[in-house]
Amino acid sequence: MDFHAARQNMVESQVRVNDVTDTPLQLAMRHVARERLCAPSQAFCAYGDVEPQIAPGRVLMAPRDVSKLLQTVEPKSGEKALCIAAPYAGAVLASVGLNVTVQEGDPRTMAVIEPYLKELKVATAVADLKAPVGAAYDVIVVEGAVAEMPAAWLKALKPGGRLGVVLRDGPVGRARLYIRLETGFSEREVFDSSPSMLPGFARTPSFEF
Repeated sequence: MDFHAARQNMVESQVRVNDVTDTPLQLAMRHVARERLCAPSQAFCAYGDVEPQIAPGRVLMAPRDVSKLLQTVEPKSGEKALCIAAPYAGAVLASVGLNVTVQEGDPRTMAVIEPYLKELKVATAVADLKAPVGAAYDVIVVEGAVAEMPAAWLKALKPGGRLGVVLRDGPVGRARLYIRLETGFSEREVFDSSPSMLPGFARTPSFEF
């Protein structure tokens, strides 16, 4: 399979047509080998409008959604970024020039993605996704949907830092941008999105008698 051609077609047919106009992001997505961040058996669909599996229970966010989420947080070269369950986003941000850490909660997922991330000089950590490693981040991106966002994610931002995440409690979710202020946070909805839920982040059913 010609992955280079598939990469260019992904940008033209799924990224640019969805109003992702950030040129450095487009260039990075034309370069990053997405097929190396999913299970080898899924490499053939790495550039389709799908969520290829990385490991049991974990997938890559579809190109359209991850590109729009990355543009939303307005990444800048030299900034410090945490990518929570977001290996592809991390690889793209590293290519744009950010200092990136990718945090995963499952060693099986890390075993798939770490070799390529090391080549890109991306730091990695396996830890509870609800407890961010490090602090004072300019950018945090989450490559999957959550029903409720842990407060610890917002606290890991520095003043002026931006967090992009999809909140979903039904068939369709909404991508949201959070910005840490000197006192508190601002929040706004950005676009509709329906990525897979991150394991452990679905709403716990309540029982009534």
